[in-house]
Amino acid sequence: MKFPDGSNHGVTSMNFHKINLANLKEESLAQISSLERRTFLKMGLIITGAFAGGRILSVASNVNEAFASTTDFVEKYPYKPHYSMAIRQGLCIDCELCIQACNETNHVPDYGYRTRILKKVVTDAIGRQREFIPILCNHCNAAPCCRACPTKATYKDKVNGIVMMDSKKCIGCKMCVLACPYEARYFNEEIHAIDKCNFCWDTRLSKGEKLTACSKACPTGTRMFGDISDPDNVVYKMVHQIEKEVWVLRPESGSRPNVFYMKATRSSPWELRRQADVR
Repeated sequence: MKFPDGSNHGVTSMNFHKINLANLKEESLAQISSLERRTFLKMGLIITGAFAGGRILSVASNVNEAFASTTDFVEKYPYKPHYSMAIRQGLCIDCELCIQACNETNHVPDYGYRTRILKKVVTDAIGRQREFIPILCNHCNAAPCCRACPTKATYKDKVNGIVMMDSKKCIGCKMCVLACPYEARYFNEEIHAIDKCNFCWDTRLSKGEKLTACSKACPTGTRMFGDISDPDNVVYKMVHQIEKEVWVLRPESGSRPNVFYMKATRSSPWELRRQADVR
């Protein structure tokens, strides 16, 4: 290497062998570990080929599947604010304070529900053998319930993306109940209409509150609520980090949900015991 004054200033040149990629023989993808595959998936990439003993990989964009709520990682989300929830199911202790807060805040009858906690038992697991999975309406971007409703009683809010219910338009046909991949709806006999989670829009958010009742009540920080279109928001940071796997329920439905799940080990700065009352 020569600088303009003719000297190399102590910098030595390194000669590399040129690699003709066109002549490389494609090898089996079986040698690529599942961990390495997941790492690329989190970045919106899918491994399509392996060469040179797996040291060279060919990849393609897979961002539509890797990120459920956007067609491009750098593209803005379609709603502002774009309300979403990140659930760290490893922190849930099944105290049901979230359910209690939801029922009281939204006047849910005893037979109804806007959120539930599923229990999963793995008898052959080492150590902890039971985990709890909070579920609720996923406020999908391509919500099957909205397409199924014949009266448009259930609809996607054009501003914030929340899947809403207009009880005055509901005829109780339960087509939306059948269409929902998450079993997040029930028939409310008191109002003679379908009821579901609306992220506490009418009872909290529209009145200036920053959190849903369930996320505010959770003592372990299992439910993190916020605006996924804001890069500074905790939910955006949790969903788009690549250190831990993030997934959605029933991805095969094509509904593009806005409720995300992840394990938690409290090793990251956003993994607080409890979410502060900020969006």
